[in-house]
Amino acid sequence: MPSILSLQNISKSYGRIHALKSVSFDVPPGSVFGILGPNGSGKTTLLGVIMDVLKPGGGSFTWFDKAPSDLQRRSIGTLLETPNFYHYLSGQRNLQIAAGIKEKPREDIERVMKLVRLYERRHSKFQTYSLGMKQRLAIASCLLGDPAVLVFDEPTNGLDPSGIAEIRELIIELAKAGKTIILASHLLSEVEKVCTHVAILQQGVLITSGSVQTVLSNEEWLELSAGDIENLKNVVKEFQGVSKTESAGNTLLVFFEQAVPDAATLNKFCFDRGIVLNHLRLCKKSLESEFITLTNNVSN
Repeated sequence: MPSILSLQNISKSYGRIHALKSVSFDVPPGSVFGILGPNGSGKTTLLGVIMDVLKPGGGSFTWFDKAPSDLQRRSIGTLLETPNFYHYLSGQRNLQIAAGIKEKPREDIERVMKLVRLYERRHSKFQTYSLGMKQRLAIASCLLGDPAVLVFDEPTNGLDPSGIAEIRELIIELAKAGKTIILASHLLSEVEKVCTHVAILQQGVLITSGSVQTVLSNEEWLELSAGDIENLKNVVKEFQGVSKTESAGNTLLVFFEQAVPDAATLNKFCFDRGIVLNHLRLCKKSLESEFITLTNNVSN
């Protein structure tokens, strides 16, 4: 199955500043693809290029395995900046105006307002909406015409925790409905909760890309503690599949050659050998910690 979006060595410069440096990756259909990086990493520039707002300085890209065109872009729901909604008009009236500008059917407005859970407030003025509701209305505008692909730039930017949770849940629902979603964000912990694939940028350079599981390298370990740490360390080394152990204060980090075993099995193994654990926890490397590791490697 062809990629939804394929980038080949995309570059973009602003004078001496290299915003993007030969960036290449593919977005598979049905994925939630996160373009991650700190402010200034090139995320917004990249989205501008693929939506033809900016012209690349080098390289090429395709949508749906074809050269980009106006017709293709019209079939993509895009939120690159906050739409200029009229504060004194209702949410429904604002969408009617947006539908007219985008040449989308007005009959679709009821569907999208229900989808973003704003139908009950459709007659309320835009100025009475919370920040999260305003962002959901912006996404509703993107959904007019039922596009198969959505492109969002920092969809949770400026929102409080409640608003972030609202948008996160909406993105998950859209993905379950079969949409391919491409989003740029610097909130790594949030992206980890919704994305299936990621591309990590730093200073215009693509550090890595792939499925979230691949990027995280399936790094999991068990964190143990007992009254006698040295004895615990010696006993744990006898457990089948242990690749290494590391001491971290009063705890022992236990890594395995393959998948982490059932914690109860290791607990029983230790107990049968006279070790009573007072702490046992499964740990997994977060996307944020992996990002820090990768970017530090590039910086160094």
